[in-house]
Amino acid sequence: MVWVFRHQNKREKYDRKNIQGRAKGGGLFQMIWRCFAGGKLGPIVFINGTVNSDVYISILCDNLLLFIDAVIADGTTNIIFQQDNATPHTSKKTHAFLQEAIEEHGFTLMVWPPNSPDMNPIEHLWAHIKLELHRQYPDTKTLHGSPDAIIQVLKDRLNLDGDMVGYR
Repeated sequence: MVWVFRHQNKREKYDRKNIQGRAKGGGLFQMIWRCFAGGKLGPIVFINGTVNSDVYISILCDNLLLFIDAVIADGTTNIIFQQDNATPHTSKKTHAFLQEAIEEHGFTLMVWPPNSPDMNPIEHLWAHIKLELHRQYPDTKTLHGSPDAIIQVLKDRLNLDGDMVGYR
């Protein structure tokens, strides 16, 4: 028997018959955005589709700025907004928007070092939310139905009015 190895050209590599899709978590993926200041939790935002600068700025306008205004009205000071170096976060358009928002709403933007390990404190909040979600609803990993139905169940369980039930 003789084995012959060769590199595929681009046409062969991306031919439909040579591509195998991979699904995360059983095939359903949902991006969620949230912010917090100390013990005060901001809104949970379910994001459909791709996040570009326009989508990100819309999320910040509709959620972050209102949250910042509310926590400032409650007496919180020295608010620092931290985000990683994702492309929508670092675009010129987002940067210009944030510069205006900083002046108008009185918060600071933390400069995130390039190529840094993910040390964003929101990751700890996500871990806690996932743990609590699975503790309260053990069937979360095995939900059945259409993607829209499953996302609606998750929205209900996360109680989009504020905090997840039992998480205060």
